[in-house]
Amino acid sequence: MTFEVIGQIEEEETIASGRGVKARAYLQRIYGRGRWRKRKGIATVRLVNGQLRRVELHWYEAHGIGKRDMKIKA
Repeated sequence: MTFEVIGQIEEEETIASGRGVKARAYLQRIYGRGRWRKRKGIATVRLVNGQLRRVELHWYEAHGIGKRDMKIKA
């Protein structure tokens, strides 16, 4: 990751679940089978250059596996 999440992620919501998750085959191959969901939320992050920014994050999540492939959406 090129950033570090500072504090908690707020306003979390599910964008897609089940067959709506387009990367489901990739996620199951890399991380294992699970009930994958694509989620989004707002958080403060520390970038590589040390700046603090409030950004929208997107990630994939499954019970027992956790948050994976987190990225900043512009």
